[in-house]
Amino acid sequence: MQQTKEHPKYKFEYAVHDPYTGDVKEQWESRDGDAVKGSYSLKEADGGTRTVEYHADKHNGFVAVVKKAGGHSKPEITYHGAKPHY
Repeated sequence: MQQTKEHPKYKFEYAVHDPYTGDVKEQWESRDGDAVKGSYSLKEADGGTRTVEYHADKHNGFVAVVKKAGGHSKPEITYHGAKPHY
């Protein structure tokens, strides 16, 4: 029996904006073979928004950039993952 390699491919997105609870979040992601990319964001308790943009593939592994805007803390950007190839 011969196995065939499948090429996974998908896209999805969703969002929640609930004025009653204050729950606000969004996410999208796409995959084409071994390459995945996406982003998600959420409103935090301090009123700020945290956004994570990420991508992953077999060459670079998982890489994420975390951004925080607004709220009661100073803006920050945090980089997670393999060292960038500039």
